[in-house]
Amino acid sequence: MKKTLLALSLCLPAMAIAQPDPSDWDAVLAEADGQTVFWHAWGGSTATNDYIAWIGEQAAEHGVTLEHVKLTDTADAVTRVLAEREAGELDDGAVDMIWINGANFAAMKDADLLFGPWATDLPNYALVADDAAVTTDFGTPVDGMESPWAKAQFVFMYDSADTEPPADMAGLLEWTKAHAGRFTYPQPPDFLGTTFLKQVLVSQVDSDALSQPVDQADFEAVTAPLWDYLDALQPNLWRGGAAYPASGPAQFQLLTDEEIDIAPSLSPSEASTAIANLQLPDSIRTFVPAGGTIGNASFVAIPFNSGSKAGAMVVANTILSPEAQLRGQDPDVLGYGTVLDIDVLSPDMQDAFASLDQGIATLSPAELGAVLPEPHASWSNAIEEAWILRYGSQ
Repeated sequence: MKKTLLALSLCLPAMAIAQPDPSDWDAVLAEADGQTVFWHAWGGSTATNDYIAWIGEQAAEHGVTLEHVKLTDTADAVTRVLAEREAGELDDGAVDMIWINGANFAAMKDADLLFGPWATDLPNYALVADDAAVTTDFGTPVDGMESPWAKAQFVFMYDSADTEPPADMAGLLEWTKAHAGRFTYPQPPDFLGTTFLKQVLVSQVDSDALSQPVDQADFEAVTAPLWDYLDALQPNLWRGGAAYPASGPAQFQLLTDEEIDIAPSLSPSEASTAIANLQLPDSIRTFVPAGGTIGNASFVAIPFNSGSKAGAMVVANTILSPEAQLRGQDPDVLGYGTVLDIDVLSPDMQDAFASLDQGIATLSPAELGAVLPEPHASWSNAIEEAWILRYGSQ
């Protein structure tokens, strides 16, 4: 989904024009009525696409038409916004909202390509849990420039009919030696593939350097344990590392066809959702390695030149409604973690979240264990490029 775009040129100041003020919500609703919002978001999952369509149905109650522009690479939307600014299109661009996080957000924020701050003034933002996952994005302060909509934590899916899960990341490497060809991960720069690389990195490296921009560290020295791990892992991968699945959902068929037994995921409920949708066998379960796994949040941001900023804010506020968050957490629908603070919700909504059946393959919060912080956004691009040089042509 996310090929990082870090080199943004021609950082020209945006033209000052009247902007909707989310603190005056009645005025936002009035302006949004009749607007069309083009939401550029990853389109690689049927469940996610269906959820976005449902959000559109809710936004339509406020007179907002939501169009999902399906992306394979978030950087395409970033490039479009940059090109429009260079061409002088400053107030009615083609991109009204982007599903974004990590290095793409940092790049757009640094280059003044975003509208805001706006997110913390949304009416439903008062329900959002106050934690680092929503106030920082891969080490970059959010500063109200994007609104959270789902939480994710890195896990592994495994077929319980064929294998027992390894205890930790070192154990995963040993498992692949004993079960050659039975593990894989999506090919970077696919966002899940890159997250697997970062999971290996944080499990092998005890360094404060990962929280700093990559250019402030000795990249070769810091990442040496990562390449040692991957060099040992490579020959044990599915097809000997000569091919990789293109995305997370592409792994489902490999698990179903019993070509592999373990595969990574960025959603603790993804396996349960896929089982419910008959995409995976009901023997699939989920595990996390000892020591914890990377966690983060997904956000939506509004480009500086959107002509439907009010409509985009209505969509973002709709996503943060308890009803939308409950639906998103349902593994039969999407299975994403909520960004809301359950304790501040109404008793009825608290009961609804508490009674939600998370599915047979979903771990409880206690079982998920420690959530590890993402490395600084700049590390994603750096390790992607290094991985491609080392393994991409094999």
